[in-house]
Amino acid sequence: MPETGPKSAITIRDLKAFSELKMVEALEKEVWGVSDLDVIPMTLAVATREAGSIWLGAFDGRELVGFAFAFLGLESNSLMLHSHMLAVRQAYRDSDLGYKLKLAQRERALALRIREITWTFDPLQSKNAHLNFDKLGVVSSSYKVDFYGPETSSVLHRNSTDRLWVRWPLASRRVQDRLQRKEHRTHALEALATLVPLVRFHAGGTPERTDLSAALKRQRIAIEIPSDIGDVEQRDPALAREWRLATRWAFTEALAAGFFVAEFCRTVRGKQGPGVYILEKGTIEEYVPELQRAWA
Repeated sequence: MPETGPKSAITIRDLKAFSELKMVEALEKEVWGVSDLDVIPMTLAVATREAGSIWLGAFDGRELVGFAFAFLGLESNSLMLHSHMLAVRQAYRDSDLGYKLKLAQRERALALRIREITWTFDPLQSKNAHLNFDKLGVVSSSYKVDFYGPETSSVLHRNSTDRLWVRWPLASRRVQDRLQRKEHRTHALEALATLVPLVRFHAGGTPERTDLSAALKRQRIAIEIPSDIGDVEQRDPALAREWRLATRWAFTEALAAGFFVAEFCRTVRGKQGPGVYILEKGTIEEYVPELQRAWA
C-alpha cells in the first residue's frame, strides 16, 4: 500500500547515535537517488557532529523521515552556519517538515549567537524558491554555475548543478515578519504588474529572453521559471536545458550588473503559470540593514 504521511506527531531533535547517522545515509540515497560516491562518508558525519556541526533529525516514531545538516563557516569574514543538506521523505513533503527543520536550525544558531545561515538551492525549483524567499525570507546576490560539477550520480542533477547561494539573516525584521506570516506580497505583485521579465514563459512553455540593456536600466528585474521543472525534465530534457541556460544567463548578467534576488512569487498567473523572481538594484546590506551590523 502507498505511504500516506505522518502516522504520529513528528519529533525534531539532535542526532547523537552512530545508528541515527546510518539512517541519514539511507535517507540520502532514497531522496536523491545518489550512489555511494555522493553520500556523506560516515567518518565525516561522525567527525563533524563531534566537532560541533548541527545534525537534526525528524522522527515519526523511530523512523527517520527527514534531516538537516549544517556546519560552521565564514561569510565576509564573519562566523555563520552553512546548511549543506536537508532532505524529507516523499510521503512527508506536504506537512511543512522542511520549513520546521529550518526553524530548528535557526533556533540552534541563535542559541550559539550566530545570526546568519547560508545554503544553496537550484533556482529552477519553484517549491524550494517559495520556501526560501516567501516563507523564510532569504536574499541572494550569488549564482554558482555547476556548483557541484556538471552533474552528480543523482537523477535530479542531470541538468547541471547551478545554485543560488542564499543568506538567511536570522534576527532581521524581514525574517521575523515572514515567520509571523505578515503580509508582504502586495509590493511584489505591484512590481510584477509593470515589469517585462528578462526571461519569460513563451507559447509552448519555452523560455524567451528579452532585451538585457533595457532591463538593466530599471530598478527591478523579473525572471520567470516553470512551475514544475521536474516535470519538464522528465517530458523534455532539451527544453529543461533551454530553461537552465536562459535563467543562468539572466541571473549572472543581472547580479553582475548590481542586482540581487529579493523575492519569489509562485504561480502568480494561476496553477499552470510560471513562478517569478524579483531582483532589486542595490546591495543586500542596504535592503536588510541587520546584515550590515550583525557582526559590527
